[in-house]
Amino acid sequence: MTNRNKPAAAPRTLEVITTHLNADFDAMASMVAAKKLYPDALLVFPGSQERNLRDFFIRSSFYFVDFTRMKQVPLEEIKRLILVDTRQASRIGKFAEVAASGAVDIHIYDHHPDSDEDVHGSVEVVEMVGSTTAILTRIIKERGIALSPPEATVMALGLFEDTGSFTFASTTPQDFEAGAFLLSRGADLNVVSEIITRELNAEQVALLNDLLEHSTSFHAGGIEVVLARTTAPEYVPDFAVVAHRLMDVENIQVLFALAQMEDRVFVVGRSRLPEVDVADILSEMGGGGHSYAASAAIKDQPLAQVEEKLRQILQARIHPRRLAREIMSFPVKSVTPEVTLEEAEVMLNRYSINALPVITGGKLLGLISRQTVEKGIFHGLRRHPVKDYMNSEVSTVDPEASIAEIRDRLVINKQRVLPVVEDGKVIGLISRTDLLHLLISENDEAQWSQPIRTKNIESMMRERLPKPILEILKQVGQVAEELTYHAYVVGGFVRDLLLKHENLDIDIVIEGDAIVFARRFAAQFGARSREFQKFKTAVIIFPDGFKIDVATARTEYYEAPGALPIVEYSSIKMDLYRRDFTINTLALKLNPGEFGTLLDFFGAQRDIKEGRISLLHNLSFVEDPTRVFRAIRFEQRFKFRITKLAANLINNAVKNNFFDRLSGARLFGELRLILQEENPIPAITRLAEFQLLIAVHPRLGFDDATRLMLERIQAVLSWYDLLYLEGKYSRWLVYFLGLVDHLTLTELEEMLGRFNLSPKQAAAILKGKEAADQALVRLFRVGEPSRTQVYHLLTPLATEFILMMMAKSRHESSRKAISLFFTHLKHLKPDLKGRDLVALGYKPGPLIKEMLDRLLEARLNEKVKNRAEEKDFIRRAFGPPQ
Repeated sequence: MTNRNKPAAAPRTLEVITTHLNADFDAMASMVAAKKLYPDALLVFPGSQERNLRDFFIRSSFYFVDFTRMKQVPLEEIKRLILVDTRQASRIGKFAEVAASGAVDIHIYDHHPDSDEDVHGSVEVVEMVGSTTAILTRIIKERGIALSPPEATVMALGLFEDTGSFTFASTTPQDFEAGAFLLSRGADLNVVSEIITRELNAEQVALLNDLLEHSTSFHAGGIEVVLARTTAPEYVPDFAVVAHRLMDVENIQVLFALAQMEDRVFVVGRSRLPEVDVADILSEMGGGGHSYAASAAIKDQPLAQVEEKLRQILQARIHPRRLAREIMSFPVKSVTPEVTLEEAEVMLNRYSINALPVITGGKLLGLISRQTVEKGIFHGLRRHPVKDYMNSEVSTVDPEASIAEIRDRLVINKQRVLPVVEDGKVIGLISRTDLLHLLISENDEAQWSQPIRTKNIESMMRERLPKPILEILKQVGQVAEELTYHAYVVGGFVRDLLLKHENLDIDIVIEGDAIVFARRFAAQFGARSREFQKFKTAVIIFPDGFKIDVATARTEYYEAPGALPIVEYSSIKMDLYRRDFTINTLALKLNPGEFGTLLDFFGAQRDIKEGRISLLHNLSFVEDPTRVFRAIRFEQRFKFRITKLAANLINNAVKNNFFDRLSGARLFGELRLILQEENPIPAITRLAEFQLLIAVHPRLGFDDATRLMLERIQAVLSWYDLLYLEGKYSRWLVYFLGLVDHLTLTELEEMLGRFNLSPKQAAAILKGKEAADQALVRLFRVGEPSRTQVYHLLTPLATEFILMMMAKSRHESSRKAISLFFTHLKHLKPDLKGRDLVALGYKPGPLIKEMLDRLLEARLNEKVKNRAEEKDFIRRAFGPPQ
């Protein structure tokens, strides 16, 4: 609505001219222009301004612009509120309360599109031009109001900024006319150019470089859209300026730039095409602006999740011509005619869909809708088959159907979903309300396109991987190619390859049937496969014992927080999206011709470069709370940092006791993995900071005494490892003994029961701890034990418990005794064996054992040192053979 009547004269009352929060030059210029129409009004910013505008005020010599501080304005006395460059209540700060009071006269001058939260006034001048300044300039010109050169210059600043110096697609003839008028009134273009053409600072240049490096391109409705991502530990102002510079540098038509700064993701949209309305798109994310320039700020969501949501919005909002084949969802979820309404309801809820096709023998019989299922169950028909209530008159389309055909079929036939049928078989479904939803496979390039900046790292693989491993990966690609599958090596193997960490745990993902692949590979290369039909996985075992894990590309859902996932077929991107952290979402193509091509859908390379542990979605810790422990383990292993958002979600998981739903065995498994790290103390410290040790078990604590104990254990293990002794030991067990050292045996037994250890394992830990504690007391009481005493006291104990004794002991004599045991006594044995004594003429029987025992004692006490001395000792002690 447009009202061009001259504002009516009014008695001297408090009038305020204001604009939107985070004001820019057009907002400020519009306020200055409005002051010419309302000379008695106060100029008041509702809140902060963009940094370039603040800098302008600092450097400006235009002292004629007199602004009043917000806190100096008595809001209750305002009688007229003049809004410029906005009319959205959410964007005018405290003035929204004034506007809503009904006690003020509101005048509006704006060039933004209508929105649901618009304020309305007695005067509304709203025109779809490039800037609000142009609207006010026209009114000033029509009324013959004089402008000084400084005023014209300030107004020109707003005009030039909001039209991109008359280059934006939204620029209209009225904007050019306004520019000509302001120039005729003395606007200084040198000043305008100096302020508008700003050089980027160092922080902004770094963001621009990162955006260039992490740009991806995909097609939405036949239009190329560029997504660029970056992160910064602190807030960097004027991100929109950086985004616009990127658009110019790369000559981009449609750009969405995303920046994770602190706990927010800032999204800037720019479009030079009328088909793409960035304001409409970003309104779905709580943002706004113009069709050609808009922005949004999303709080407490990971960058990957915001990007995925934006991709979905783009697909739904950009609507050039498409075919059914391109927009259908697949694979198809269906039911057979005999499935009950109750079972159908489970499927509808599981996959968040509103209708299911009823199929038998590949033939489509009908559709059963959520509404029908729920009503049937309400009427007590939950055990009745769906065939009794399905809609058998179903309209379908072929894969080449146009959007118009699809729309007509859905509307005319009032179907919730439209089956796409090819050769008599249902190959996809199109929803009436969400044409591009879940379950899109790898062939749908629109939704699941790969980054435009993929890179091949085959040379890195040749440099960093052993030749046998590289050969195996090539063989995997060859077999996949023969089966017309796609093969990828994924996850930690790829992550550690980039980090230069050795990791030969190979996880292969197959777009196809992993079990079929494993059987073919094993037969072809002399290996064997062990298959797991339930999880659609297999293990390939080579003759030398080396193993690789193979899985079908899959997605998964959780029936309850903390439950094990239910697995289903999927594509590589959806397979990677189900993983825990972005750094684990890398994949390497293995098929010939593309071998070594690195796929990074979720910004993993960026997070690896910046040392961040980022989540892919906010419910990650709800679905699987054990991911919390992995986050901490990876953070400490790689010297990364958990993002602020992830830390908040960890605290939320602890607060809501999600760990109570995990089995003790899973909790213990994650704790054990942490204790197996080279240095688990920092991770244990982080567990304590997040109150996670108590979540594992109420009796687990971490005070100064526990920290000191773990540090002593670390020193003991470092000493022991440097001895290079034969025999392996479990590092995790020693650290675990340190964590639980303060517990009584009864408390430890209860804890081990909670962890669901086998009776044999639990008994070994309990008996070992008890025996080690008793042995340590005896060592102390003896004071200076003999070599024989040390040997007999420590030999029955496992290495882990003896190492714990050494860490626990505060007495030098005890530590020396344990050191002596490891370095000299533990593996000490007589050179003569029983058969040697028999060969010397002594009769087999109890005497032989006695001789060996005496020889051991002599060895321990250094009375004999070699085989000859042992023979002399036997002859002296037992006489010649009889």
